[in-house]
Parts: sequence; structure tokens; C-alpha cells
Amino acid sequence: MSDETGRITKLEEMVAHQAQTIEELSDQLAEQWKAVEQMRAKLDRLTERFLSLEEQALEAPAITRPPHY
Repeated sequence: MSDETGRITKLEEMVAHQAQTIEELSDQLAEQWKAVEQMRAKLDRLTERFLSLEEQALEAPAITRPPHY
């Protein structure tokens, strides 16, 4: 095998490894994006619930004199 053929083979191996790494990183990124979307949806639901509870707390009855006065 000539020196040029060896260099080409090494470059082809490097490209193959890089392609595999890129594919793995892409898969991980897709998984993380899905997790982020799930957390965002959960945060939206919790925010709505919190605001609803806050509104209910603001609608508390007015403070009146206790009945024993």
C-alpha cells in the first residue's frame, strides 16, 4: 500500500468515525429537546394552576367581626 493510499484510508476512517459521532450527538439532542418540551408543558400547567390558586386566594371573604362581639 502506498503512502497516498494509506493517507486516504486514514481520512476515510476519520470521516466514518465523525459521521457516527454526529449521528449520536444528533440523537442525544433530539432526546433532550423532547425532555425540554415535556418540561415546558409541565411548567405551563403548573403556572396555570398557580395562577388559579392565587385568584382563589384573592377572592377570600372579607374579614368581619367574630360572632362573639
